[in-house]
Amino acid sequence: MKRVSLTQYLVEEQRLHNSIPAELRLLIEVVARACKSISHAVGKGALGEVLGSAGSENVQGEVQKKLDVLSNEILLEANEWGGHLAAMASEEMETIHPIPNRYPKGEYMLLFDPLDGSSNIDVNVSIGTIFSVLKAPEGMGEPTEQAFLQPGTRQVAAGYAVYGPQTVLVLTTGDGVNCFTLDREMGSWVLTQRDMKIPEDTREFAINASNTRHWYPPVTRYVNELLAGKTGPRGKDFNMRWIASMVADVHRILNRGGIFMYPADAREPDKPGKLRLMYEANPMAFLIEQAGGAATNGTQRILDIQPKKLHERVAVFLGSKNEVERVTGYHQQ
Repeated sequence: MKRVSLTQYLVEEQRLHNSIPAELRLLIEVVARACKSISHAVGKGALGEVLGSAGSENVQGEVQKKLDVLSNEILLEANEWGGHLAAMASEEMETIHPIPNRYPKGEYMLLFDPLDGSSNIDVNVSIGTIFSVLKAPEGMGEPTEQAFLQPGTRQVAAGYAVYGPQTVLVLTTGDGVNCFTLDREMGSWVLTQRDMKIPEDTREFAINASNTRHWYPPVTRYVNELLAGKTGPRGKDFNMRWIASMVADVHRILNRGGIFMYPADAREPDKPGKLRLMYEANPMAFLIEQAGGAATNGTQRILDIQPKKLHERVAVFLGSKNEVERVTGYHQQ
C-alpha cells in the first residue's frame, strides 16, 4: 500500500477541491510539526522531568502542569515566524498573542488548547492538543480580541492530536475528516484513515456521572433512560465511557460512535458550561459535523453560536446524530 504523507494529502486536496491555499497548508504543517514536538515531550514523561505542577495558574484559574506550559510555548514558537498568521490565542493565556513585529504577518488566526486532559498527564492516560483556524477579518490592522470572535461556521480548518499508544492527528479543512498517524521512526505523519464517519446510532455515552445530583432535568431524564437499559424506554443496554480527556473521548466517538456530554449544571447557574467555546467546542463540533455527527449546547448548534468573549464557556452535547438530537429535544421541550 502506497503511503500518503500529510503534505501530499494537503497538496492533492488543494488540486481536487481548491480548498487549501498554500498559506493554510503551510500553517497546518507547522501545527502538525509542533504536535510532533509535544508528543516527544509527553512520551518522555518523568525522564524528561516534565511531569507535575508548574506552580502557576492559567487564565481559567486552573493549576498549570509543566507540560501545559511547555506545550503552549512549543505552539507559540513554532507558529510565530512562518508568516501565515496575524495572531494566536491560547486557552492558557489571558489575551491574544500578536505576531512579533520582526516577522511577516499572514491572513490566518490560530486558536488552541495546547494540552487537553491535563489531569491525565501524571497517570499516563491519553491527552492531546486541539486547534482551530480562522481567517482574519478583511482589512484588519492590529489584531484584536474582537477579530477572533467569529462563530464556528467560519473556521477554515480544525483538528486535534492525541498522544496515546499511537500519536494521531485528526484534521478537517471542511471536506470530511481524515486521520494521520505519526511514524515515530521516520518522523512523518501518514494518512491512515480517510473520510471518518460517525454511526448515527450508538450504545455508548460519556458523561461525568459524579455530577448527577447537579444536573438539570433534561440531562437527568436522558441519562436515566440510558441507564434503564433493555427494560427501559430505549429498549437496549448502553455502556458508559469517560476518559476525562476530551480529545480521547471524541476520538473514540469518531471511530465507533457514541455521545459525549458536558452539560451546564446547578452548581453555578450563571455559567453556561465548563468547556471553552473557542478552543474546544468549536473545533470539535466542526470535526464531528464533518464526520456526519451533531454538536449542540442543548438548545442550538454549537457552530452557530456568536462568541462574546475569548474564553467563553459552553455546554456540549456531541457525537452520534440521533442521540444528540434526542437529548437536545429534551432541552427544547
